[in-house]
Amino acid sequence: MFALTKPSPQRIQRFLEESSALSLSYGPVGLARGASDRRYCRDHSSVILGHGSTVLERGWTALQSWRQFDFGWVEIFAAGPPTVAGTNIAVLIRHLGFWSLNGGRILYTLADDERAHRRGYAYGTLTNHAERGEEIFEVSMDLATEEVSYSIHAMSRPRSPLAWCGYPIARTLQHRFRRDSVAAMQRATSVHYAQ
Repeated sequence: MFALTKPSPQRIQRFLEESSALSLSYGPVGLARGASDRRYCRDHSSVILGHGSTVLERGWTALQSWRQFDFGWVEIFAAGPPTVAGTNIAVLIRHLGFWSLNGGRILYTLADDERAHRRGYAYGTLTNHAERGEEIFEVSMDLATEEVSYSIHAMSRPRSPLAWCGYPIARTLQHRFRRDSVAAMQRATSVHYAQ
């Protein structure tokens, strides 16, 4: 949904309710985990947040609070917590003098493996999203080094006609989102911010 003015809280709530009946705009689920599909752009950003279990817990708390979206021009609205598969979300974006409201759904959460303590979740786009694809937000701690990092893994391509027409601008906004999200997580897990 595109609009010249910011949607009201009531409109955003209706959008979330309407999203519950919608299907994903792509397939298969798990696309961002590493599947190869030439129709999609693969993006990845990562930053070291620090070391140790305290930083890991701060990072996980930040993800549970949607803090990776805490940078001004993007807002997240959720019908539940990000750790529950099936939670519908609305991503409100202010760009180029207008607003877009985009639907998504939490699909799965991440678990520890033999190399790292890993926590995070993925959301997939619904048919009311300007793009189609999947995005993973993850905080992990390497078991050998105790290095804690935040990563974004995404596979996307335009879905709406406006997104296709403005494809170079959409790619610029996606790059800006990843950069700003990394900075937001650095702030959220810093000692000064967490106190």
